[in-house]
Amino acid sequence: MTDRTPAQYAITPLWKMRLRLLARTSRQNWSLFWESRIGPVGLLIIGLFLLAMVAHPILISTVWEPRVYDPVMGFDRALIGRHPAPPSWSHPLGTDPIGRDVLSQLMWSARSAFALGVTAAVISVVIGTLIGAVCAYFGGVVDVVFMRLADLVMLFPFIALLMVLRSVLPLTLIRLALILGALSGLGGITIVLKSQALTVKVKPYIEAARVAGGGSWHIIRRHIIPNIMPLTFLYMMFNVTAAIFTEAVLSFFGFLDIRMSWGVMINTAQQAGYLGAFGHYWWLWAPAGAAITLLCFAFYLVGRGLDAVVNPRLRRR
Repeated sequence: MTDRTPAQYAITPLWKMRLRLLARTSRQNWSLFWESRIGPVGLLIIGLFLLAMVAHPILISTVWEPRVYDPVMGFDRALIGRHPAPPSWSHPLGTDPIGRDVLSQLMWSARSAFALGVTAAVISVVIGTLIGAVCAYFGGVVDVVFMRLADLVMLFPFIALLMVLRSVLPLTLIRLALILGALSGLGGITIVLKSQALTVKVKPYIEAARVAGGGSWHIIRRHIIPNIMPLTFLYMMFNVTAAIFTEAVLSFFGFLDIRMSWGVMINTAQQAGYLGAFGHYWWLWAPAGAAITLLCFAFYLVGRGLDAVVNPRLRRR
């Protein structure tokens, strides 16, 4: 019988076991996401918008003249009297009624869309996940209060409510993200995540953690919330789409105090009277409208791809 060194008897550290488990789970989930086909397409479209967002400041500092191509203050004096100018070599998507480059506005507005959509979605899923887990675990009065609040929030149309709020306080991009995130987090997502948390609460390991002396908040934080996170990420993608669409609608009607966005681009054409002749001045509305549609569609596709990972009934294996 050979003697073994102490290193041979060493137990694998817990953090290494967790890292290996996380890597294996990530590979399996990515494989399921890739097999959905539509998920990677959505990621590709989102990547193109991110590329445009990153490329805009580089173009402004190296290729484009800021006095001409600035999305807010730019003006092409060489085309005075001919604005809105149709697409040309110097302006691939033409200029708006004020003389600003449409392509520059389109690329610059991508940052507003991502900032609003991601911020609102993160706020909504944080609120919805926390409230849903707490309601599922404690039940009773806590559950009744938050569920009735969720029902009340779902009764109000968001856009109409935001129009009313606009008369009380200016709606900047940050304020809109905070309001949309809070309303979404207190609404339907709370009910869905609470239902998922209820299925986790009755698992044997929850009772084992309670018997072992785990406190309520420890069980919620370490066992319930991690097990509903996949569904949380799924609804986060859908909330990004809703936030981008809401911003576009409010900007079109002039209810937001922001410098530039895709909705503002269409609003500028409408205020100048060119939207009625949209067939002749298509570059004033088509690029912005296509950007809104494509980015919302891309996040929807990613959400459907995540659904294939979260929902066992959609899995092929």
